Amino acid sequence: MLSRPASDTQITHGHRLWLYVLGGLICFFLVVPSLIVIPMSFSGTKFLQFPPESWSTQWYEVYFNSVEWREATIVSAKAAVLTTLLATPAGTMAAYGIHVSRTRLSGVLRLVMVMPLMIPVILIAIGVFFLYARIGLNNTIPGLVLAHSVLAVPFVVVTVTAGLKSFDMNQEMVARSLGASRLRAFFSVTLPQIRFSVLSGALFAFITSLDEVVIALFIARGDGSTLTRRMFAFLRDQVDPTIAAISTLLIGVSIVMLLLYAILGQLDARRRG
Repeated sequence: MLSRPASDTQITHGHRLWLYVLGGLICFFLVVPSLIVIPMSFSGTKFLQFPPESWSTQWYEVYFNSVEWREATIVSAKAAVLTTLLATPAGTMAAYGIHVSRTRLSGVLRLVMVMPLMIPVILIAIGVFFLYARIGLNNTIPGLVLAHSVLAVPFVVVTVTAGLKSFDMNQEMVARSLGASRLRAFFSVTLPQIRFSVLSGALFAFITSLDEVVIALFIARGDGSTLTRRMFAFLRDQVDPTIAAISTLLIGVSIVMLLLYAILGQLDARRRG
């Protein structure tokens, strides 16, 4: 089965073996450093150590019993949810506008919308900091949400644009020819067809905001610090397994979001099938 092709042009699993090995090594390199954090979070010692000499859940208790960590978690969760609610419709509208535009500027607009992905985040953070210093948005939730949306909108634009490319716009045109306005046709015909792409963009927006640290280092401090910013400061001042426990929880959240993404993908594929 591995080495005997059914035809002269068939590529067998044996021929692809090197590709499987290479893919496995890449996955190992990407995943294992993150998984090492999990056993370290259950260490019974006061320092990060792998493998742990003893086992304990005390560092999870430290996290859940700490007022500072809880406040930072609430700030991060609030910012991530609000960023998702802002970036998803904004990115969806931008992607739709660019897709249906017939002008020569559509390509330029698409490039402008994804430009934050190409610019180093620290440059964006510096610009945001000086801008917010003038208008008084530093160390505020609205300022944090707006800054995170700058990074999140391009992900929504890319995913929704991909969904629109596989959608037959003639369906929307039929609805409009029957008297529906463009807005009604979009919500009743187009949006249900591309909802998985929109949900995917929302997922990317949420994770982008939740994991962002560079911008938060510039514009968030004190009671307005995000979880990732406090983790960065904690690593600078002291190192104990509490940081590993928090990292493990964040990994768990990311895994749950990815599973949700996969489930939604399967449901969408079955619906289309």
